[in-house]
Amino acid sequence: MPSQADLDRQIEHLMQCKPLSEAEVKALCEQARAVLVEEWNVQPVKCPVTVCGDIHGQFHDLVELFRIGGNAPDTNYLFMGDYVVKVRYRDRITILRGNHESRQITQVYGFYDECLRKYGNANVWKHFTDLFDYLPLTALIESQVFCLHGGLSPSLDTLDNIRSLDRIQEVPHEGPMCDLLWSDPDDRCGWGISPRGAGYTFGQDISQQFNHTNGLTLISRAHQLVMEGYNWSQ
Repeated sequence: MPSQADLDRQIEHLMQCKPLSEAEVKALCEQARAVLVEEWNVQPVKCPVTVCGDIHGQFHDLVELFRIGGNAPDTNYLFMGDYVVKVRYRDRITILRGNHESRQITQVYGFYDECLRKYGNANVWKHFTDLFDYLPLTALIESQVFCLHGGLSPSLDTLDNIRSLDRIQEVPHEGPMCDLLWSDPDDRCGWGISPRGAGYTFGQDISQQFNHTNGLTLISRAHQLVMEGYNWSQ
C-alpha cells in the first residue's frame, strides 16, 4: 500500500499533469477501497466544509477549485473525484457517488476509451469502476444539510431507509439507489417521470416533506449545470 510520502509524491506528480503507472493506480484504488468501505450510505460531515458539484473528470477544474477554496488539508471538501487526495486526507474530503460512477455510463461517455488510449488495456478502468461501488451515496452535514448527487426517491422517506440500502454494486437501472443518483427537482408538485429515462422528477412539496420528516434544513445536490455556479430554491 502507498505510504503518505508515496501519496504526496503522486499528488505532486498529478499536479504536473503526469499520469500514474498502472501499478500505482491499482495500489491507490485498493487503498481507497479500504477507506471507503468504512464509510456510510449517509456519511456524516462536520462544518466547515466546501461543497462542490460535478467536475466530470476535468483535472484543471479540480485544481481551480483548490485554488479558490484552499488546498487540503487546510479546507474540508465534499465533492466527486480525485482519489489520491481522498486517500491522503481521508478525514478532510468526502466523495459521493454520481450517476456517471458506473460501468455502463463510463463506457458511453469516454472514460473507458481514455483508459484504453492511455494505458493500452482496460485494467485501470476496471480498478476504478470496482472502486466506484464503494462510494457513499449521500452525506449529512451537521445533521442538517442533506447532500447527494441526484435527488429524492418515492421509495425512500427517511435517512434510515437510505442507510439500509446495499450500495456495493453497479448502479441499478431503476429503484431507490438509482433514484438518488438520477432524479431532478421540478417546478411541478409531486412526482413525475424523468426525461432522463432514469430516476424521477420531484416538486418542492416533496423536498419540504422529506426535510420535515428527517429534521433537515436544506437539500444540496449536483447533477445539473447552473451557469451562475449555484442556484438557491426556497
